[in-house]
Amino acid sequence: MKKIIILSIFCLIATIAFGQVPTFKKTVLTRDFVSEGVAVADLNKDGKTDIIAGYYWFEAPNWTRQEMAPSRTFDPRKEYCESFLNHAMDVNLDGWDDVIIIDYPGKPAFWFENPKNIPRQWKKHIMADSMGIANESPGFIDIDGDGRLDILCGDVKKKQIVWLQAPTKKGETAWKRHNLSQENVNGTERFSHGIGFGDINMDGIKDVVIKEGWFEGKKNQSSGDWTFHAANLGDACSHMQVLDMNGDGKNDVLTASAHKLGVWWYEQISENGQINFKMHEISRTTAQTHSSIMADINGDGRKDYITGKRFLAHNGNDAGDGDAPILMWFDLHPKKAPYYTEHIIDSDSGAGLNIAVKDMNKDKKLDIIIANKNGVFLLENGVR
Repeated sequence: MKKIIILSIFCLIATIAFGQVPTFKKTVLTRDFVSEGVAVADLNKDGKTDIIAGYYWFEAPNWTRQEMAPSRTFDPRKEYCESFLNHAMDVNLDGWDDVIIIDYPGKPAFWFENPKNIPRQWKKHIMADSMGIANESPGFIDIDGDGRLDILCGDVKKKQIVWLQAPTKKGETAWKRHNLSQENVNGTERFSHGIGFGDINMDGIKDVVIKEGWFEGKKNQSSGDWTFHAANLGDACSHMQVLDMNGDGKNDVLTASAHKLGVWWYEQISENGQINFKMHEISRTTAQTHSSIMADINGDGRKDYITGKRFLAHNGNDAGDGDAPILMWFDLHPKKAPYYTEHIIDSDSGAGLNIAVKDMNKDKKLDIIIANKNGVFLLENGVR
């Protein structure tokens, strides 16, 4: 009895100190491998949020599978799919959400135009003049601060860091390319991993980080000449998050291994008057953590870090590739070392190449949506 009371007091103190610990109810939409990317939107304007995975969308609330264009399921131990990352937004500003698909690395991205409930195949639009997308971790980020998410990535042909701006006028369908770096720079190979956007040098202008260092941002976001600063930010990784991990007023970099084992944060330090980084390991719970997203999962007002295993990332050919597909989140608390607490959400879903978060059931809690070689999943957030 004494041990139970002590444990209960400890849990209460932890909850007060670090926020509530959510539990999750998992719904399996399908076990088919249809996409490594996922998105959410009310595609048919019925007031309910649907789930998108590749060329398919699952109509709420019964998750009836619909097809946007001819597709198929894939063999997770033999094949990759044509849908690596997904996003949903009203691209052409006609009042209906459309679907964006980042294809296999090196191929052009494209978007499907919503047919407004007319039963027909969705029209496909190629983005950015057939520019091949470099880097396996492109980001859906509002680069210019206009309230619409853009795409931060590399150009595989020119080997240049760029961002793609969604149309800004009703009826437009073309995305505008903006160059940030010079040509032939790091982070732009077809299978590069890891890119992020945040203010490294604390000058009020956001920079671009890659695992080899960072490009110093300018007010001109189309200058094509951002200065590169070399730094060691680890192995091939997933999306790179820029934030102050330890509350020292300097932004650090939080990321996870795309194909090996580890989640890390890189502490920003000063060496000989120059910005450098010191690595701190956070977790060795699972390998292949090929995507991440920041969102306030426990409702404490601070964004948390969500990541998980990309199940059978290389069709089962990597170490740990076929281990349990774990999905996990980290409660970040910069005022107390070690600045994070790890929580396992589920051990039979994992993550794909991007993760979606949305209050799906309108209970004012953020839910998590996943698609990968293990299937398509909805994890509804509750609080214990």
